[in-house]
Amino acid sequence: MLGDARTSGYAPVNGLRLYYESSGAGEPLIVLHGGLGSTEMFAPLLPELTTRHRVIAVDLQGHGRTADIDRPLRYETMGDDIAALIADLGLGQADLLGYSLGGGVAMRTAIQHPAIVRKLVVVSTAFARDGWYPEVRTGMAQVSAALAEQFKRSPVYAAYSRIAPRPEDFPAVLDKMGAMLAREYNWSAEVAAITAPTMLVFGDADSIRPAHMVEFFGLLGGGTRDGGWDRSGMSNARLAILPGETHYSVLRSPVIGSVVLPFLDAPLPEGS
Repeated sequence: MLGDARTSGYAPVNGLRLYYESSGAGEPLIVLHGGLGSTEMFAPLLPELTTRHRVIAVDLQGHGRTADIDRPLRYETMGDDIAALIADLGLGQADLLGYSLGGGVAMRTAIQHPAIVRKLVVVSTAFARDGWYPEVRTGMAQVSAALAEQFKRSPVYAAYSRIAPRPEDFPAVLDKMGAMLAREYNWSAEVAAITAPTMLVFGDADSIRPAHMVEFFGLLGGGTRDGGWDRSGMSNARLAILPGETHYSVLRSPVIGSVVLPFLDAPLPEGS
């Protein structure tokens, strides 16, 4: 829910009717939810974000109010969907904030369509599959329709069945999610070429290995030297590790808004 002032609609992009909700005013900020989630995942954070930004929350393919279509789930194709949404809404450019699955989609949008991403915030996700702890990777690979009955006793399915256009698609979406999450990937070279100023946000008890967080920051040009008394040694990348937060709680952190908003609101570096 985005509050009383929200507007919502469906954008016809790449064969999808991509659902979005918009609220607030200012620089457009597209927020992208985690796996098996929806726009509602950002409810705790939206009141703070919408005080300064036009926030556009999106339901990705097969999630929330966006019906699935006959294609696999892939970070790359969903990145193209977000680029098409930006064009459909006539935004020109937008900031992106993605969490977990949505963080991967935000990254791919910035990689595949660099001209339309003004700033990028990636929350609790990895640039390569081995960035996740081994037990997390094992769990990801086990997601499939075989777990549908177990999921039906969970809050995840309760939310899905309440808002999905076709709740009967849930087992097929689980199969597609599992297939995507089991795929090996490593975007290190492409991440190193991202031109948009980027902030990384993790919990200190995240599903991502701390060494991977630091490597990610380094790929973006961060942490390579002393920033200096005049900040001249700082890159355009930022790294925030929130204390006492896990992968599953980081979006509800009471400090995440105060960490992310100054980054989004700062002037773009010269030459950007």
